[in-house]
Amino acid sequence: MKPQIPFDNSYARLPDRFFARTQPTPVAEPQLIRLNRALAMTLGLDPDWLASPEGTEILAGNRLAEGSEPIATAYAGHQFGNFVPQLGDGRALLLGEILDRDGQRRDIQLKGSGPTPFSRRGDGRAALGPVLREYLVSEAMAALGIPTTRALAAVATGERVVRETLLPGAVLTRIAASHIRVGTFQFFAARDDIAGLRALADHVLDRHYPQARAAEKPYRALLADVAARQADLVARWLLVGFIHGVMNTDNMSVAGETIDYGPCAFMDAYHPRTVFSSIDRHARYAYGAQPQIALWNLSRLAEALLPLLDPDESRAVTEAEEALGSFGPRFEAAFHGGLNRKLGLATMQEGDPALAGDLLKLMAENQADFTLTFRNLSRACEAAEADEAVRSLFVDPTAYDRWAVRWRQRQAEEPGDASSKAAAMRAVNPAFIPRNHRVEEMIEAAIERADFAPFENLLAVLSRPYDDQPMHAHYAEAPKGGGIGYRTFCGT
Repeated sequence: MKPQIPFDNSYARLPDRFFARTQPTPVAEPQLIRLNRALAMTLGLDPDWLASPEGTEILAGNRLAEGSEPIATAYAGHQFGNFVPQLGDGRALLLGEILDRDGQRRDIQLKGSGPTPFSRRGDGRAALGPVLREYLVSEAMAALGIPTTRALAAVATGERVVRETLLPGAVLTRIAASHIRVGTFQFFAARDDIAGLRALADHVLDRHYPQARAAEKPYRALLADVAARQADLVARWLLVGFIHGVMNTDNMSVAGETIDYGPCAFMDAYHPRTVFSSIDRHARYAYGAQPQIALWNLSRLAEALLPLLDPDESRAVTEAEEALGSFGPRFEAAFHGGLNRKLGLATMQEGDPALAGDLLKLMAENQADFTLTFRNLSRACEAAEADEAVRSLFVDPTAYDRWAVRWRQRQAEEPGDASSKAAAMRAVNPAFIPRNHRVEEMIEAAIERADFAPFENLLAVLSRPYDDQPMHAHYAEAPKGGGIGYRTFCGT
């Protein structure tokens, strides 16, 4: 059966210093865990062929499809505020690019495919748990409507990887608009490689921001457009309680997608200082800090782009500051507009940010579950007797009662009947998120018993996050203790 991956590579045509040409390292006994058949068809690929032994060999890195040009891309990055001039793909290989059925260019990357010149003494492999976590959470994010990389396949390697203990290995096939990061620009800027910087910027303009290419100042327009996408993206994270966990500049995609699901998690009990990552000891990447960190990262992108913005450094700095000046208003509009929709308010009035902010403050003080509070408000919008489901989430239920009087007064000013408002709220307030305790149960079953049924079941539920799904109501339940004390790990 002939391979059917119509590669149309562009990044591999850039100068050699952009990457290292590297072959994946074969694995012992590749076994397909799961193929994302719907995504495969969207990409214009034959899912039956991908699921065949030949396709599985390619998804495991044991053979290359015709037209593949595997490369490990070079990038730098600020990691927890500290600059590292060379990072790069240490356990990932970009197999190539294809045009999907909509004509959009997509990267196909293997993650866990063996060591590369950027591995920094690592084995280049991935453990099964992090592969399943990224597959599940990235697909959940896609179902929630949030820009994200996607998971095409997970393959067991039949080998063990050494971490704190011996763990089963796996390879993830990741799909992305591109894998170009803020850190990719920093790589060339750190070397004063202006030609490389310009080539990269031109590639990103052509690939992701063609409208900016036509602007009077295309590199300034590029910076402004990247900032706008990041403002929208981070607002959408906050609106579903998502915490990335490791917002280093090498983990920020210039395409505006969520990328690199390491120590990520969704909040249970709401608090803006919530941190799950075991390595984020100073809460740099806490839930509420994510907008400020996004702007900090964008400022590092602006610094890298200065030589392209203007030959005069002072004028270049002014251009960069003006381009980034729209981030704050853009984020605020996206976030507060989203909060209004979560509260069933189709219009924006002067007091609305305070109304939403007061609810969040009360939730933090009362350890109320983020997702359940808003989902149950969708029901309370239609029937006041449903208030009890919201009240029960608060340590002091009367705190909710006082706030609800203001909310209902504001709702009365909106057009439409209660039923239509409730339906609109359900469409933006998910019933199901990847609850951390469910994710851990799924990973434990796969690692300890090679049982992938919990993974499949959870994935199916999360594919319809806005539907009630009464048969699966237990997946919506919060963990005991509100998830306080839960920790995630980077998975490398």
